Amino acid sequence: MISQIKPIVESLLQPFLDENSFELVDVEYVKEGSNWFLRVYVDKEGGIDIDDCGRISEFLSEKLDENDPIPTAYFLEVSSPGAERPLKKVQDYYKAVGQHVFVTTYEPLDGLKEFEGTLLSFDEQTVVVEIGKKKHEIPYNKVASARLAIVF
Repeated sequence: MISQIKPIVESLLQPFLDENSFELVDVEYVKEGSNWFLRVYVDKEGGIDIDDCGRISEFLSEKLDENDPIPTAYFLEVSSPGAERPLKKVQDYYKAVGQHVFVTTYEPLDGLKEFEGTLLSFDEQTVVVEIGKKKHEIPYNKVASARLAIVF
């Protein structure tokens, strides 16, 4: 049942997001301690603000009440993915080309499991990250997680 919640929430929310030029970044349904949390991360060109989060939360709350797909009590949180936005979808990688990223792999490649540098290219097979002057070609199917990274 838990595995079905994410696609249900996505299908309820996507038409509203499309109408209002928002992008669905991710949906999480997780248990922390004794509480369940439904977290929805959204973005738009130029970033989202608290009013956007409120509108999305209100819309989704109504849809969830109508459809009642989640049998337990939970807290709904709608927010921006933040400055270190995760790269979850193929299009996220394409948009991140030229930006600073942090990539982890399932297994060591060239003796490393963590790569932080500039995303030089992505072709749905390979993620190319430049660290210093060295290019690392990471097979896309070996990527455990990836996100934008802030350089200090």
